[in-house]
Amino acid sequence: MHMLREEKNKLRDIMRERRNSLTPEEKRIKSEQICKNTFAIIKPGETVMGFVSKEAEVNTRPFLEMLLAAGNPLVVPIIVKEDHSLRLSYLKDLNHLVPSTFNVPEPIGHEIPVPDGAVDVVILPMLAFDKYGSRLGYGSGYYDRFLDKNPGIKTVAMAFACQEAEKVPTEEFDVPVDYVITENGIAFRKK
Repeated sequence: MHMLREEKNKLRDIMRERRNSLTPEEKRIKSEQICKNTFAIIKPGETVMGFVSKEAEVNTRPFLEMLLAAGNPLVVPIIVKEDHSLRLSYLKDLNHLVPSTFNVPEPIGHEIPVPDGAVDVVILPMLAFDKYGSRLGYGSGYYDRFLDKNPGIKTVAMAFACQEAEKVPTEEFDVPVDYVITENGIAFRKK
């Protein structure tokens, strides 16, 4: 168990370095393409829980704008550190986002509660993925816990192609994804 955790942390460091080696212009261009590729697999009317990117992550803002413009209900997570959970809020305006827990933009002061079972698709952040649909997150398990409590939701991870690993080390609580989308298109689709 301890060795697996070390292996995951080492892979996180490698992938952060890969992701950080992209120039701002490369990130912008690749992020825009990833957003278009991801939007292409969203059905009209699906309620989408999207993450609001920070730092060197794929810039999800264009994707979130596409969802709002298309009329898809948009939900964003709010991190609850006390019990390592996610509280959900509808988001109608990206200008309502302010940096909050872990510097993640959240709609603090503009929360619109989301009823259980309302989300059709979850867009996931990640540091690494592999050809088997395994995803390596940041290590806190917020999304894995959410998905464990909400089975059956379509899961889509957005990443730069350079974040692909030969094999992501996994544990029993790690939830594989249904899709991995990169700037090159669909890198993984669950059969």
